[in-house]
Amino acid sequence: MSNFLTFFKILSLVTMLLVVPSQNNVSAAQSFGHLYIAITDAIMSTKNDDDAKATEAIETFQTDWKQLNITEGEESADVNEALEKASSATTSEKRLSALTDLSKALTAYEKSENPVDEKANREAFLKAVEPSLNDLKTAIDSSDKDEIQEAYSIFLKKWTKNERVVREQNIAAYGQIETQMSFMRISLAGDELDVTKLKEQVESLNQTIQDFVAGKVKNAEVSGNYSLATLTGLLDESKASIEEGNYNQAAESLKKFITIWPGVEGEIRTKNASLYSEIESGIPLLVSDLLRDDVEASAITGKLDSFKQQIDFIQQDTTYSFWDSALILLREGLEALLIISALIAFLKKAGQQDMQRYIYVGAGTGISVSVIAAILMSTLFQSGTIGTSREVMEGYVGIAAAVMMLGVGIWLHSKSTVTSWNRYISKQMTHALSMQSVWSMTFLSFLTVFREGAETVVFYMGISPKMSTFDFILGIVLAILILVATAFFFARASKKIPLHLFFGVATVFIYLLAFKIIGASLHTLQLTNVLPTHIISNLPVINFIGFYPSVETLTGQVILLILIAGTIIYKKMASTVSNTSLQS
Repeated sequence: MSNFLTFFKILSLVTMLLVVPSQNNVSAAQSFGHLYIAITDAIMSTKNDDDAKATEAIETFQTDWKQLNITEGEESADVNEALEKASSATTSEKRLSALTDLSKALTAYEKSENPVDEKANREAFLKAVEPSLNDLKTAIDSSDKDEIQEAYSIFLKKWTKNERVVREQNIAAYGQIETQMSFMRISLAGDELDVTKLKEQVESLNQTIQDFVAGKVKNAEVSGNYSLATLTGLLDESKASIEEGNYNQAAESLKKFITIWPGVEGEIRTKNASLYSEIESGIPLLVSDLLRDDVEASAITGKLDSFKQQIDFIQQDTTYSFWDSALILLREGLEALLIISALIAFLKKAGQQDMQRYIYVGAGTGISVSVIAAILMSTLFQSGTIGTSREVMEGYVGIAAAVMMLGVGIWLHSKSTVTSWNRYISKQMTHALSMQSVWSMTFLSFLTVFREGAETVVFYMGISPKMSTFDFILGIVLAILILVATAFFFARASKKIPLHLFFGVATVFIYLLAFKIIGASLHTLQLTNVLPTHIISNLPVINFIGFYPSVETLTGQVILLILIAGTIIYKKMASTVSNTSLQS
């Protein structure tokens, strides 16, 4: 290939070598946090009717579970049984039930591995928060709003510092406390201080805490089939009510948001901690603003839009179609096919048909080595050394694939004229002639196929985690069928096929796919907190083309577009200079 492609391959390889070692710094201590995240992802995906993503999350759990040093016993057997039910579930209801059982079984196993005195922890929690809670009661009795707000802020800090015990032991109690505190924030932010309501709210809060410490709150999942889509739906409902002038109804929608928030907050907390804090503190204030005498509707709807955009940013995930899968193999396979066809045609013209088998041997060896490379890379992605950083690795590989794809696009663009394509084929045939060796001919065939195969492996590793297995395989099968048909037509009418047109069209699609991959990869690194996230307001999320409205993703895509434009301009200038020199 041209020097452009060689440069980008080397750059991609160096990038991967630099980033891969950083993934190996995983802790030797056995942790279960990543398993709970996988369960949460599976539950949320199931609620969103995303079976492919739910299956992927369950498979991730299964892989990570196998990497642990499992102690055989009743608890681990319960985990395996629940995992099997979740994997084989045929309906969303059955899968949700199995995932709930899996979460409980994992909790039981973790407790058996790391025995904890839960009662002592509950008592320690009460000892930590009770003084500030009593101070809050006293402040409310004083009816002094400033004193109440200060006391509430102190209690909020104590709760935030110690809430983990409640969340881990009893999600129902955690949800009740979070909801009660949010309603207190609404009361405190109102125009007029309703001391009676505050007293009722703080007493309910105190009773919930006392019941939790005494072990009286039934530990059950938050009722309702809720997801992040439910939250954005309620934000839309509230906005619609505001536009109709029905502020009370808008406030009720946000109150419902607050009620179900504890059941779905986990996905936001793990992917964007700052957004989690903004929503938890901001939504109650918006409810209070809606209940004021003078409602600033435009300001409130602006905040609702911002929250919705940021939640959409988290839950949107780029997916690739079977056409994306097919395009990669078609591009790489057709180039190898063209070169091998040219070599075979040369042997026929030279009257050395008996040497054709060595071309096929080289091509077959190249395919075999490419398959082995694919298996090795797949094993790397599933290995324990990657662990919970698998998504980070996927993001880096995606960037490497996009860089390589840019190089491929540049090379394709350079072959999009008849003259440049004929010059390229002539160079390959002249090289084969000069070597005058069966083994050199075989090696050239092997190198041609393996080079394209290696590129294909990297490209596929960049997109395969974000598409269903069915679409992935369908794209490959479709590409193989097209390649077989193309090979047949090459043999029948090779002189009539305008190959340069293929390269021109393929260039456009390769650039589009590179744009999509780099956007999706940077977005993945944002969701794993490797990159910061600075969202650009009033721009939509278009996951079909990998467009995510953030400074980081758009910077990467703009750089890509600048490089593409620069390449096109450079090629045109070089062509103009060449034509001028010929004319003179």
